[in-house]
Amino acid sequence: MIEFYPHIKLVHVTAVVLSGLLFALRGIGVLCEQRWAMAAPLRYLSYTIDSVLLTVALMLLSILPGALFANGWLSAKLVLLVFYVVLGSLALKRARSPGARLRCFVAAVLTYLAMFSIARAHHPLGLLHGWLG
Repeated sequence: MIEFYPHIKLVHVTAVVLSGLLFALRGIGVLCEQRWAMAAPLRYLSYTIDSVLLTVALMLLSILPGALFANGWLSAKLVLLVFYVVLGSLALKRARSPGARLRCFVAAVLTYLAMFSIARAHHPLGLLHGWLG
């Protein structure tokens, strides 16, 4: 299975970028009170991309046994993922006020960028590791 690692990683990275871009687009739409941002086709596209992302992430974990606990950066990404999902849900529909949606959207985008940074640096501090290191 390791021979498929580069292909699976490419699908994973592509899904990460598409998921982030779609969330940002929908989040801006929600903040601007645009109805299309919560339209069924965009929601289903988001579900599809995120399902692919989760599937290939699990495939990568199965290819690299022990990777979850051997690398602090991967554990940090998973913890941040939980926060990202909650913040994203609040930003798109669950927060009660426009101000709360805006704060949750900004926090979700910052969390996404932190996860991206951690993945690129392969370190729990992400790109900050190079600056502090």
